[in-house]
This record gives sequence, structure tokens and C-alpha cells, in this order.
Amino acid sequence: MLLRPAAGGLYVVSTGRAEQLAIQRKIYGAADEAEVQRRWCETLERIGEARAIVLGVPSDVGAGYRRGANLAPQAIRTTLLQSHPDYPAWAEANRVVDIGDVFVVPQLLHDDMLSEQQKAATRRALYPDLSPEAASALPVSPLSITERALDLVFQLNPAAAPIVLGGDHSTALPVARALARARREPWGIVQPDAHTDLLEERLGIRDCFATWSYHANELLGRGGKLTQVGTRASRHGREHWESRYDVRQFWASECMADPAAALDAILAHVKSTGVRGVYFSNDIDGTDESFADATGTPEPDGLTPEFVDELIRRLGREVGMIGGDIMEVAPMLGQTPESRQGTLALAVRYLKTTIEAVVGEAMG
Repeated sequence: MLLRPAAGGLYVVSTGRAEQLAIQRKIYGAADEAEVQRRWCETLERIGEARAIVLGVPSDVGAGYRRGANLAPQAIRTTLLQSHPDYPAWAEANRVVDIGDVFVVPQLLHDDMLSEQQKAATRRALYPDLSPEAASALPVSPLSITERALDLVFQLNPAAAPIVLGGDHSTALPVARALARARREPWGIVQPDAHTDLLEERLGIRDCFATWSYHANELLGRGGKLTQVGTRASRHGREHWESRYDVRQFWASECMADPAAALDAILAHVKSTGVRGVYFSNDIDGTDESFADATGTPEPDGLTPEFVDELIRRLGREVGMIGGDIMEVAPMLGQTPESRQGTLALAVRYLKTTIEAVVGEAMG
């Protein structure tokens, strides 16, 4: 009830429905909508044996400057299948299970931000076959649904690694909250990002793209377990963030001045915190805008794809990856058709490297 088949999280009735169904037919090897639904339900039966689960969260309600990341999960999956047509077979062989999309009501973000009347009205739309009493226990907003869905995944399979396709960066927060309940060993977050996302609130809003890292850092218990890489767009210097919130930052300028030394330093720091695994939360704007301008807040002077790829691989080999994501890809916002496609290709590259680091097998 909480999810939809992959690429089905965006609510479309006429415009966009043909494209949505076309990619779903490819994902599930299905002839029609009914077969898509049937095969998706069969996929959910494999959660218990999965090494990793893929979840799309097509919401940009928590974004700030430019919107469009709601289109990313469908576009990333489309590009993945175009560039790696053998991916479905590889994923099945390596127990990587795509459990679909969170269904997004595009005017909502988190249930805590809604009146009881609005929640009741949306529950009637989302769960029409349930009684009001039964529906009252279910969430209606994308962040709340994501968190509940992952709680259920971890009940079925506590060891499953979440691979999340955002969405704006607020969609990483419910992943962190669910992981914090599921994980027994200490874990950390490594976050490539041009921005810190460390505001305690933004315009009175607790959960959004600019606050998620603050709340995730609190879940981790601080102690430098949140490592931010590629920082460069900030009104405060590194000392402000590190001293106030006990995070560790590696700004883009130092990373690019000596990439090999920076990678060694990042790995040394992560190991020093005593974590037994990391969640890799990859905002595409951590990468320089010349490689990825199809995003809400592209920034110059960022990381190179080679640096980010190597960081993922080394974290997988030397620390262990308990999951990861790709966030803030906004496919329609690139300057040119070529740059839009280039951003999507890079997102797929990062997704591939992240999944390989999680399962320890090359995709080819």
C-alpha cells in the first residue's frame, strides 16, 4: 500500500503516463500494466533475501532554489537500462531488489507538517479500500512514507542495504532515521555536497534539503561520524560547522589540490571514528557543475567524477558500505540537452559504483 512499481511514484493520469508505462514494461519485462503490477508484487517477495534494495523517492517538495528532482528516479532508471541492458539480470543474480517508488502527493512533505483534516483527506485518496480507522495508522507524505517503508524492509531483512534514488536531499533524512533504528553497530555518513545542509531549521521548517544533515548528525551522536566532502558554497567557514556540530569537512579546494592525499585523509578520518559501515549520501552538486549542471543548485569548483568514484570504491573496500543514494538530480534543468544527458549518465555511473561497493561484485 505504501509503494508503487518502479517509476510509478509520480502521479500521472494522461500526460506522462505513456512514458511511465514504457519504462515500467522494460524494468519488469511486462506486456501491460496488469503484468507490471503482478511482477512488482513478486519482486517484493524477495525482500527477505536481498543484499540491497533500491527505492525511488520522486519528491522535490523539500527543495530550495530550483525544482525538478522529482523526475530523477524515472530518468535514472531509464538511463541505467539504456546504458546497461543486462542490469536486471545482474541485479537478480546479486540479490539487488528494486522495491519500487514511494507514491508522492506532490504538495506534501512530512506528516508532522499537516493538519489532521489534511491527513484524513489524503488517506481517503491513498488508501480507499481501508476503513478510516485502519488508514489512520498509515503515513501520507513522501518523507513519512519512506521512513515507514524502510522500517518494514528492515523488519523483514535487517541486513538489507538501502539504495535510494532521490528526490531532493530531504529524502535522505528518513533513510537515516530508519537506519538509526535498524543498525546495531556504529555507522557513519559520508556526504559529497557543495553545501553543508546543517541548518537546525529553515524558515521554521524542521525537515528539508537544508536541515537533513543536522538531524542525521544528531542521530549519529555527532563525534565526527558525519563526514562532508566537496563543501564550498557556505556563508560560514569550516571552523564554524566543525566546532558547532562536531562534523568533519573536507572542502572541495583541498580535495582537488591533492586528490590522493585528500582521499587518504578522508579514509583515515572515517576509520578513526570507529564506524563499522557508512551510508554514502551523494548530492550530485558535490561534483563540479561542468560535469553535472542538471541540478537545483549547480556550483563551480567542485569534485571530479573520478574523485567521487574512487571515494566510493575505497569506502566499500576499507570500511564497508551499508547503503547509499544519489540526490538532487533534476533532469530538465541542465543548460543543454547534452549536459542534461551527461548529468544523468554521471548519476548512473555513481549509482553503479555505489551498488558494486555495497554487494562487492562488478556490474560490467
